[in-house]
Amino acid sequence: MSDELAGYGAQSPLEYALAGGEPQRVGSFTFYFADERWEWSPQVARMHGFEPGTVEPTTELVLSHKHPDDYRQVAATLDEIRRTSGAFSTRHRIIDTRGEVHHVVVVGDRIVDADGTVIGTHGFYVDVTPSLDQQQQEMVTEAVAEIAEARAVIEQAKGMLMLIYRISADSAFELLKWRSQETNTKLRLLAQQIVRDFAESTHDEIPPREVYDRLLLTAHQRIAH
Repeated sequence: MSDELAGYGAQSPLEYALAGGEPQRVGSFTFYFADERWEWSPQVARMHGFEPGTVEPTTELVLSHKHPDDYRQVAATLDEIRRTSGAFSTRHRIIDTRGEVHHVVVVGDRIVDADGTVIGTHGFYVDVTPSLDQQQQEMVTEAVAEIAEARAVIEQAKGMLMLIYRISADSAFELLKWRSQETNTKLRLLAQQIVRDFAESTHDEIPPREVYDRLLLTAHQRIAH
């Protein structure tokens, strides 16, 4: 069995390949209390920006890669582990050698020797940093939601103009676009203000049309910038 497949137990090369190969976003670590010695799996070394075997991790090195805003939290967790010798879990950020930020979840449990004495902790890192694809998908989702929201309010404003001026949907949209261009106002913001103005002006009685005329022609002046 090759080094790459070592540690995968009874998995055949085919099963290993079908499982997606070596996990890249999950790795293990071990921390020995007595000499503050750390061991990283290849994956954890790469999370920190190092090629496996090129660095010997120490507590100082481990902490130096923590995000400045998370440093105190992680340092306090390490002190707590040494004091209580208990299990732990933490979520924080690390900065690799290239300056890239990784969001990680770290979970550890105690290591005991043959006499039952706790001598350290071991566990795993999970890199939960959103991938570029995920970030792009989130941006697309947000953009789609914004477009849908804008379209909804524009349709609402169109409906009001159609009813008041007895014009077609196309004519109502052309009227909105004209006011948007004439006043150099975003179409969505103008539609929102028109909907708000028209709705507030209609209570128990429908006002004369000249009221709507004035509201339409001055809507851009009431938009909060």
